[in-house]
Amino acid sequence: MLFKKNKSSLTRLLVLRLSAMGDVAMTVPVIGAVATQNKDLRVTVVTRNRFVKMFEWMPANVQVMGLDLTEYEGLTGLARLYKELSRADYDAVADLHDVLRTKYVRTCFRMGGTRVAVIDKGRKDKHALVGHGQDAEPLRHGMERYADVFRQLGIEVDMSLCQPFSTKGEDFLAVNAFAGRKEEGERWVGIAPFAAHEQKVYPLDRMNMVAQMLLERGCKVFLFGAGPKESEELKGWECAGMRSTCGQLNGLHDEMLLMSKLDLMISMDSANMHIASLFGVPVLSIWGATHPKAGFTGWRQTPDSIVQADLPCRPCSIYGNKPCQYGDMRCMKAITPEMVVEKAMRMLVSL
Repeated sequence: MLFKKNKSSLTRLLVLRLSAMGDVAMTVPVIGAVATQNKDLRVTVVTRNRFVKMFEWMPANVQVMGLDLTEYEGLTGLARLYKELSRADYDAVADLHDVLRTKYVRTCFRMGGTRVAVIDKGRKDKHALVGHGQDAEPLRHGMERYADVFRQLGIEVDMSLCQPFSTKGEDFLAVNAFAGRKEEGERWVGIAPFAAHEQKVYPLDRMNMVAQMLLERGCKVFLFGAGPKESEELKGWECAGMRSTCGQLNGLHDEMLLMSKLDLMISMDSANMHIASLFGVPVLSIWGATHPKAGFTGWRQTPDSIVQADLPCRPCSIYGNKPCQYGDMRCMKAITPEMVVEKAMRMLVSL
């Protein structure tokens, strides 16, 4: 089959990544690097509606298309999606997701003569990592796996040249009204205590203790969560110097603006870890059932900004979606609030 254009003549690129939130966030620096280093390339990113805000600080040659996937269900819906996307006459398709929906769309493009590249998720290596985190070598980082997809298409991308987002010129009015004025020498710490799977969540009573200990050390604490259950939990933590952002800001955009003003974000292996890192905010992440060696740490996150217990059973799964084999979540219980706070204060002092 003949391709429409050779590698050197790509000008219009379609990028597919529909979910999940943390994975989409990890694509942002990579796509930003691609667009910045290839200014003649027009990049269209297709993702879910609720993730579009994460791409607001992209270079001008990036366009983001948000989808309501309920409008494209079944083969009929996917056929309609392909028809809509194909009107733009893309030179190439980068599938950063490799799920049934994107497989269908990319196959249609390939059959039409469009160049296609697909992510290698390293499933075999990840499977081999389960239960061997102590001894195994770290796997290729997810962002480099994304970058490899563009390299397959002959597109230059050097992640070392990519810079964090700048919020210069942004309207912080709503954020400032909520957060107040940052006093000289005051440290603002974000805490995002939730994750998609329970096995990745540090016990909430212990995380509340972490927050209280940070308050005692003069930090101002902002709590991040979403949904009624999380909102109710975090509201119960509020006190002088500690506020929940749930329902208080104008959606993800303002939450990201607030994150950009933090001195430190404390999170699980979750989307907030990745989103905060987009702005160059130092991230301290707590790992239980999952393992940083799987390649899902925050952008530019270093080993000294990770809290974990070196147990031979870790990771018990790659995504944290399987129950603890012992039923006691010993990987999280081995981490004391004092361990988290000590590392957080070291990071804050080094700023």
